[in-house]
This record gives sequence, C-alpha cells and structure tokens, in this order.
Amino acid sequence: MPTSFKRLFILLPLLIFLGSNLQCKQGQRPPNVLFIAVDDLRTELGAYGNPIVHSPNMDALASEGTIFTNHFVQVPTCGASRYALLTGMRPRKPLHLGNNAIEKEISNATENKVPESFIHHLKRNGYHTVGIGKISHSADGLVYGYEEPVSTKKELPHSWNELLFDAGKWGTGWNAFFGYSDGENRQSLKKQVRPYEAGEVDDEGYPDGLTTKLAISKLRELKDKKQPFFMGVGFFKPHLPFNAPKKYWDLYDREQIPLSPNPRVPENISLKSLHESGEFNQYALGEEKASLAQPVSQEYAKKLRHAYLASISYIDAQIGLIWEELKVMGLDKNTIIVIWGDHGWHLGDQRVWGKHTLFENALKSALIIKSPFKGHQTNKVKTIVETVDIYPTIMELCNIGMTHEIDGESFIDSLNEASSKEDGVAYSYFRNGISLRTDRYRLTKYYRQDEPTIELYDHSTDPYETKNIADLNPDLVMELMPVLEKGNTGLYIGN
Repeated sequence: MPTSFKRLFILLPLLIFLGSNLQCKQGQRPPNVLFIAVDDLRTELGAYGNPIVHSPNMDALASEGTIFTNHFVQVPTCGASRYALLTGMRPRKPLHLGNNAIEKEISNATENKVPESFIHHLKRNGYHTVGIGKISHSADGLVYGYEEPVSTKKELPHSWNELLFDAGKWGTGWNAFFGYSDGENRQSLKKQVRPYEAGEVDDEGYPDGLTTKLAISKLRELKDKKQPFFMGVGFFKPHLPFNAPKKYWDLYDREQIPLSPNPRVPENISLKSLHESGEFNQYALGEEKASLAQPVSQEYAKKLRHAYLASISYIDAQIGLIWEELKVMGLDKNTIIVIWGDHGWHLGDQRVWGKHTLFENALKSALIIKSPFKGHQTNKVKTIVETVDIYPTIMELCNIGMTHEIDGESFIDSLNEASSKEDGVAYSYFRNGISLRTDRYRLTKYYRQDEPTIELYDHSTDPYETKNIADLNPDLVMELMPVLEKGNTGLYIGN
C-alpha cells in the first residue's frame, strides 16, 4: 500500500444510482458480500500460527482465501475503529477516538452526496443491505444507553434495507451483549459478575448463537433475490465477558495454554502509555484485579486466556455454520466473505488486560478475505494494510466507482499476487498519540507532558515490544518522524 493518504476513485462510465444494474469484472452478476465483524478478535487463530486455539472454520476460510498477517486498526476501541471502517477515514478530531463517534457524526446527519458508510454506498449501487448484530458500535445498531429502553433510532440511518437482531431472553441488544447464560447481564447484576462463564447451554444459549440462526434464516430468503446483497453479521465474543458454552472450554487443556510472552511493563516508557485494565476490573467478582504494579497470578492468567480461547472457538463454530449454509445454497460461488476483528486485546501482555493502547497487541487484528474470483485464493499477505483500506477494496471487488475521497486505499493487488510488497505503513491513534507501523518498526509519538513521549520498537529483534529504543536510535527516529507526522490528520493541531 502506498503511503499517500488520499486516492480519488474515478466514477466508472455508468450512472451510479439506486438499483443500478452492475456488471462485475467477471461478466456475471455482481458478487454478494458477507461481512463478519468479530469483537476484540486479535490474531489468535490457527491460521496465524497459534498451535493451541481451535479455530478450524476460520482457518479453512483463510486457506481458501487470503489472510492478512499485518492488518492494523486505526483506533483500539470498538466504536472508533468501526467509524474508521465504515467511513474509510482516519480520525480528524478527538470525537473520532471515542465509542460514540458513529452516533455523534452519522446518526443525526441527513443524507447527502457523500455516503455515510461503505454499506450506504453499496445500497446506492443496487445492493440489498442487511445488518445483524454489532456492525456499528451499538450491539443491535440502534442508539440507546446500556440501561435504557431500546430505541428505534439507527446508528446508520441510511445504510440498511433491513436491520435485524434477536435479543432472546436478554430483552435488549446491550443486555445481550453483556449477557450470561441465565438471562441476566452485567447491568442487571450491577457488575457483580465474573469476567468469564462456561455455560451449560447449547450455542443458542448465548446471543451469538441466535445471531447465527437469524443470519442463516435470512440467507435462505436472500438466495432467490434478484439484487446482490450485503449482509453484515456482528458477533459479540470474544469481547468481555468471556462467556461461551462449556463444550468450547472443554476443547482445551488449561495446562497447555501458554502465558503471555511479554508480561512486563516495557522498559523506558511512561506508564501513561498503558492503563490499569479498568474495563476488565469492573467485573467485580473476578478472582483477582489487574494492575501495572502487580500482575495477576499465573493460574488466573491461564484461566482468563482459556476463557478468551473458548470464546473464539464458539464464534468459529458460528462462522462455520454460516459458511456451510452458503455452500449448501451455492451462494459461496459468488460471495465475498470478509472476517474482521475490530481491534486486538492485551491478554496480560505489557501487564494489561484489555485494548486501549498504541501497542501491537491492541492494534493488530484478524483480517481474512475469501473472494470467489479466480486468482484470489490461498494467499498469505504480509503487506501492511489498515482498516480504512477495507472500504475501497470492497468497492473495487464489486466494481463500484467512487467520486468522494477517503483515506483508505484498495489492496486488491495483494489479493492477486502470491508475493506481497512490504512498503506499506499503518497509522493508529489513541491516548494522545499517533503510532506508525512499518514492516520493521513501530514508532509512537505522544502529545503529552509525561516523558518519554517518543517510543520506538524494532520488530525484527523485539516482536513483543518489550523495550523502547528511541533514545538509542536518534537518527532512525529522525528518519521515521516525517512519515509519522504525515499521519497527523489535524487531530493534534498545535502540538
């Protein structure tokens, strides 16, 4: 991916309007798109080299399609990461770093020439769009607080033909998001809950099983539709609480689950670059609290990592069910499948439990694309790509032009090439900082008073980011800093 920010996509020689009769490059009906968002999914899959995790379905999709080994999100928090995904834009003001970015920037806006999201752009170009689960920030795509009644206001008011969700015994989307197997949730129990659960239930005993059932039912309806479709399916796990049916816990021998390879606070940094695991610690019945001063015990760390892996295996099974249904109906032959993790997660790495940092663990996430087109199969792409690049890539795969500008750049060439280029960079933003990732280095600059404000990690010798070497490499910092500064989109004006 080139390092320039903006690319103007020229409108194809046809009018783009609702109901357009699109012709894909292969001369057949435009491809469908199945977009699967998995909350808090870092690269903890067999396809990424993890020998412990049970993820056969995502691994199989990766083996038949393309897996991106260096995909980085713009912001390591759910709402802001999804705002970047949906708009193809890097953050330009502090609001774009928060979970309410979509609500504040899109939900109240009137429809205009620039589409509110890439889904909206697909809809304008003849796609029937269906959203199920968490695609934007809200658990069900509607705007309301965790403990408020469900509203009818959509986070993406112009993107969906259909917005669906089955809250089951939990009653509301947010209750389901934080739900336990007995129908209670984090809110109803006043946070007097554990951050994990091995429920004696089947797959539909937790909300993601209901989402799968709804998605399969809707696919059967869409099969004979004359329009191509976009279906977004948003799974909750492995987001906290790490709740999954016990059968997925039983896939693992806890003693065989490794601890973090980098459990200590990195050398030569300010603690302001990290955090005290507040999201994790609010689950009041957890056996131990995490902090930067004192790690949790190895026994508890293994239990939590076990819970996270069980949650991944649960979601992997749901993805497998949907994929199998696509194949049964023959839809796999003309459907692009995208699996995207909205950011990473520290599993005790750097002594943190959670996201919300500018370290690799929080910024690197899973990205798998299975294209039905010839030449797009069985690639492992090392090229650095960003979440904002997904928008234009989907448009190019669907042969849809763009007249509006975005920051993302299509990486469709990576799908076509067995060998990948390594000249890309990724920009991420959080905690008053900008982080630049190259093929070898991570350089982070914080706009704060607490020193040091510059951090540099060499991934060729220190892949776990254990030691900031900025002071030891001033010439390298000077060389990389102009590239990093190009990523300041106005977010830190005057700093």
